[in-house]
Amino acid sequence: MRRALTAAAAAATALLLAATPAAAHGGKPSPRPPTITDLATDLVSPLSAAAGAHGTSYVTQNFAGLLTEVDRRGRTSVLHASANGEEVGGVSYRDRTLTFTETSYDEQGNPAGSTLRTLRLDRHGDPAGPARTVADLRAYENDRNPDGRVTYGFRNLPASCLEQMPEGFPAEYTGIEDSHPYATTRAWRTTMVADAGMNAILSVSDRGRIRTVAVLPPQPAVVPPEVVAAWGLPACAGGRTYWFESVPTDVEVGPWGQLYVTTLPGGPEDDSLGARGAVYRVNPLTGSVREVADGFVSATNLAVSPRGDVYVAEMFGGRLSQVKHGGPRTVVEVGAPGAVEWSDGDLLATADAFSPDPQAPPAGRLVEVDLTRSHWHGHGR
Repeated sequence: MRRALTAAAAAATALLLAATPAAAHGGKPSPRPPTITDLATDLVSPLSAAAGAHGTSYVTQNFAGLLTEVDRRGRTSVLHASANGEEVGGVSYRDRTLTFTETSYDEQGNPAGSTLRTLRLDRHGDPAGPARTVADLRAYENDRNPDGRVTYGFRNLPASCLEQMPEGFPAEYTGIEDSHPYATTRAWRTTMVADAGMNAILSVSDRGRIRTVAVLPPQPAVVPPEVVAAWGLPACAGGRTYWFESVPTDVEVGPWGQLYVTTLPGGPEDDSLGARGAVYRVNPLTGSVREVADGFVSATNLAVSPRGDVYVAEMFGGRLSQVKHGGPRTVVEVGAPGAVEWSDGDLLATADAFSPDPQAPPAGRLVEVDLTRSHWHGHGR
């Protein structure tokens, strides 16, 4: 589904990345915005980050296949490199252990294999041995396919209209076998995984036992005639509701043990069909899912403070926002943020995770957003 609509969204994506942040998301910036300090620069696609001990941070350079440490002085060192160019992502830290994911791709660029891995650190912060594979997530997807019974696309479209759909367009389908683990977090001696291919949240025990916690609900959107025309679809589809996949991009544990999840809208990730990114709250025991907020432009990550304040990275919205009254409120504008994490009262985030120019040198950054010296002080302390 997402691959089929990539071309339709690509032009809008490029424009959004080139736009100024205020024009991209339309939010009203804070009169006293938090200060942003670079911790590391020249990173390749830094899409996830984790706060460690004693001022140390960790960041994945996803498409370079690297897991990188950033010490308190800003010095970087590679702790792990994937063996065959696999994407490295979804890093989290707890008890001197880094948990992360690896995803391999086939010749067509589709996810082919995915694993959950851990790297144990010694008391100096150095690897205490090679990374260990905990679970084969792709094998679980092939066996269980958690969203296999969910119907996506144009539900109940007349047969006469379906017959006019261009070849290869997913007009109506059920969840396919696809795994792309995007984020992890540790809780209750278990790793929670947000898998953007499965459209599900998983729990993985330390022994590698995998369980589906929840499948995220489809995201319906009315497709106006002008968008139908742009996609090359028949006019009979105009004004119809399309049920997009809900793509989880992060999972964090909030107060009272509830899980908080960000989702991309599936299909166009810009606001051509509205700002459809959302935050959900998931009960890890029952699997019940409740929407907390919507109106985000490409919600790629979130952070939850100890008192339950939720912050969201809106990659193509060009900002870090806070959930307020069921929607986003701008905290600070930053180019293409990929990740955001709570870090002892402040925010750890990545910026410039993607560039409009694929030939440009790496320009990704790991940054600290100081909440304590702005009017945001106290919002989660």
